[in-house]
Amino acid sequence: MSLSVDRSGIFAGEDPFQIARSWLAEAEKSEPNDPNAIALATVDPDGLPNVRMVLLKDIEVPSEGHGAFVFYTNYGSKKAQEIASGKAAFVMHWKSLRRQIRVRGLVSREEGAQADAYYESRSLKSRLGAWASAQSQPLSSRSALMAEVAKVTATQGLNPKRPPFWGGFRITPLEIEFWADGAFRLHDRFRWSRAETAQPWDVQRLNP
Repeated sequence: MSLSVDRSGIFAGEDPFQIARSWLAEAEKSEPNDPNAIALATVDPDGLPNVRMVLLKDIEVPSEGHGAFVFYTNYGSKKAQEIASGKAAFVMHWKSLRRQIRVRGLVSREEGAQADAYYESRSLKSRLGAWASAQSQPLSSRSALMAEVAKVTATQGLNPKRPPFWGGFRITPLEIEFWADGAFRLHDRFRWSRAETAQPWDVQRLNP
């Protein structure tokens, strides 16, 4: 692992996932809304880019068996269809900290016990909403959506199981860049990169 680049303060550490966790923990104390929001970028079959905000739900560190960023969604959604390419990117930006993290990597599904546990932790209305919404598909009216919620409430009950069409995605990064604002636009940037997920990280300081 090439970690010889001089890094100190908020950039110090030998595990980029732990650094990301630390930055997110700081943001949770200062950001007024959704400090875990990420702008997720994908590409459609024609090569046209797409981006949208989603909520990051976990940063897994290698000592826990993975090293990845996890979010959840409807597998029939536009983003899920585009993620079928197996690659995605995202950025987390915090105005209060004047920092951001950029990630590019490979995507796999999380459809097991971890997805079940997260689904069960959501509010009942959110769980029923996951059943009711055909995400990204045309909708005639909001009343039609609420009627569908009422229908699934009647059929699924008050303890619905995770829908088979809803679950997690895990982004295992090939690149992670940590950026912090600097005076006179002389920002600090450190890029962690590797050609394959099993390889060690190479760390480089980048020009602003």
